[in-house]
Amino acid sequence: MAEAHQAVAFQFTITPEGIDLRLSYQALSQIYLSGLRSWKKRISRMKNRVIKGVYPASPSSWLFVFIATLAAMYTRSDLSMGLIAKIREHLPVSSLSVQGQTVVSVLVFSTLLWLSLILTLRFCLKLLLSYHRWMFEQHGHISATTKLWVTLVRLMSGRKPLLYSYQTSLPCLPVPPIKDTLERYLESVRPLLSDPEFQRMTALAAQFEETLGNRLQRYLKLKALWATNYVSDWWEEYIYLRGRGPIMVNSNYYGMDFLYVTPTPVQAARAGNTITALLLYRRKVNSEQLKPSRVPGTVVPLCAAQCERMFNTTRTPGEETDVLQHWQDSEFVAVFHRGRFFRLWVYNAGRLLSPREIEYQIQRILDDPSMPRPGESRLGALTAGDRVPWYNVRKQYFSSGVNKRSLDCIEKAAFFVTLDDDEQGMKGEDPAGNLDRYAKSLLHGKCYDRWFDKSFSVVVYKNGKSGLNAEHSWADAPTVAHLWEYTLATDAFQLGYTEDGHCKGEVERCLSPPQRLSWEIPKEQVSVSLSVAQALADDVDCHVFPFRDFGKGRIKKLKISPDAFIQLALQLAYYRDRKTFCLTYEASMTRLFREGRTETVRSCSNQSCAFVKAMEKCLENPTRTAELYLRLFQLATEKHQNLYRLAMTGSGIDRHLFCLYVVSKYLGVESPFLTEVLSEPWRLSTSQTPVQQLELFDMKNHPDFISLGGGFGPVADDGYGVSYIIVGEDMINYHVSCKRSFSETDSHRFGVHIRQALLDIFSMLTAVKPEVPQEQDKKQQ
Repeated sequence: MAEAHQAVAFQFTITPEGIDLRLSYQALSQIYLSGLRSWKKRISRMKNRVIKGVYPASPSSWLFVFIATLAAMYTRSDLSMGLIAKIREHLPVSSLSVQGQTVVSVLVFSTLLWLSLILTLRFCLKLLLSYHRWMFEQHGHISATTKLWVTLVRLMSGRKPLLYSYQTSLPCLPVPPIKDTLERYLESVRPLLSDPEFQRMTALAAQFEETLGNRLQRYLKLKALWATNYVSDWWEEYIYLRGRGPIMVNSNYYGMDFLYVTPTPVQAARAGNTITALLLYRRKVNSEQLKPSRVPGTVVPLCAAQCERMFNTTRTPGEETDVLQHWQDSEFVAVFHRGRFFRLWVYNAGRLLSPREIEYQIQRILDDPSMPRPGESRLGALTAGDRVPWYNVRKQYFSSGVNKRSLDCIEKAAFFVTLDDDEQGMKGEDPAGNLDRYAKSLLHGKCYDRWFDKSFSVVVYKNGKSGLNAEHSWADAPTVAHLWEYTLATDAFQLGYTEDGHCKGEVERCLSPPQRLSWEIPKEQVSVSLSVAQALADDVDCHVFPFRDFGKGRIKKLKISPDAFIQLALQLAYYRDRKTFCLTYEASMTRLFREGRTETVRSCSNQSCAFVKAMEKCLENPTRTAELYLRLFQLATEKHQNLYRLAMTGSGIDRHLFCLYVVSKYLGVESPFLTEVLSEPWRLSTSQTPVQQLELFDMKNHPDFISLGGGFGPVADDGYGVSYIIVGEDMINYHVSCKRSFSETDSHRFGVHIRQALLDIFSMLTAVKPEVPQEQDKKQQ
């Protein structure tokens, strides 16, 4: 809209009488208001830079230091111990009076003192946040040291920190000792290798440590001293951006709507509220008014760096590596409907459109009778196929002219919106099957009706159901989950709908219609990308199911970590499914450190395998004492929790080995040990979707507003991808995926094994622990 206003605001015509100048004051007024909004944002950013720049102090504390120092001078008490007098002697201004020179000298000294205090406070806070022993203490048995540490962190954290206030105070990710990493690695693969294989791997590790390992470690420590985070930039580049295969299914992941509730069946209205909620979240991110995320139940802050590229971001293809492009701001979103692309302005004269106005604009797109131009409807398939062909097509056909202008509209948009003609959700006569189709639709759609390069794409279905597809390189799932939780809660509980299902508010009818984008499509190249993407999408098998027999409430009553319980159930389920164990990936965060991303928890351990084997023997020989199984279970859960804590506190295995491998490639040296380690397949890849903002959802008064969570595709062609979300006290939702082309995996069969494993382990535990009241169990069921 701003471009259209600029085009008509100033017009002139040359006539025989001279130049006829015509100004549109209404258009100029809107341009002025739009510019005013931009300047307000700039001023807000400058203000926030100052506030977080002096954190954990406040800007007003400078005035206190200045007044205190000046007052001390006038009471003939020199706090500077002669420094103020030295500053006065070297002042370049001699025209000032003696009193004026004194004030200026005090001003300089108090400013330097204030800056020194800020640096000291920041250093102290960083030291405090480097303390991680609290994580290894037993629940309910907190040491005096940890209690003192909590008190100090609270005192140092200030009253109202901004979103990025803690960034400069977060510690850097440490490089673990290479000996410790190799020992933990060998321990993790012991249950997966035969004795001869383990001896060979032990010899390889020892040879690596004695020869190449220490040399690579020195380079890595040098990088850790220089870089903010020694892992994250290489992880982003080599794991994500350098991948030349499709990012659809292989990298991108999805998030779902509420399980039981659809706030409105009106597609345009749901899109209106969803877009508004997302833009309100963006406003909070830009103004840094979001509360910094913390470890649940603690005062410990988490790194917020991933929020910076949430909006106005696109992954653009390259020949050898892709690039993440981020723009400071965007006043429009890109919309796809029935094969056509639109630019929808969401601001009018510097004002965010109301939900009802956005609904009105969306409805205009839905009612637009125009047909897609030849090849336009499947253009999005370029982002779904291999990256090099997309780079070549982009370079040849989208570097200038109408194609470049239209592509810029999509890539610079705040985010991408798909208005899908399908209906999805748990509905009809086959609710379970519909959930599976819902998951597949969000994961890949029709392979051309999503823009997989955008930081995230929102999908709104014909029946009002919604969801999103997120690109993975810029951030990890918890960051997107935080955004999506806010969006769902704001849509349902704050913005709301009228009785007939429309958005609330009024409509300014003079809004310019959404702008249809024009293209000149290279049809042959689009068809090639589509065929690659379609084959990949057809191969994916998804299964989504809610587990309602019990949830974290009853698990925690047994004094067991819900995550450890679920991971052991997954180990038991996989063993029953494939009659063997496998290398298991569980994602853990390293956001206790600055610019931290993820670390791997190797959930398959000696202890978990011993428990699983015992459980299988239990079915064959029920006479064995249940106390034995309980002891093995406790050892396995304690081991898992310790592995998780080590991963979170920078002592994981896989990121360290990965970075050593990258250094070896830079040096041009080969390591048989690292090559073998990095080529091992993750046949069971798991991840928990965290529920981070419980205060947004009133589960007591609105129990039907339950999140389904989200999922991802399998990492290995012969493996499973499992995502789960622990909802409230009584439900766990699972998302299972695998490849149809591998005949020995089946997502539905694995889902059955997961359900049975959960029930079997819980039955064993309740049999051994009679202190769990049976009446209370029945009530919760």
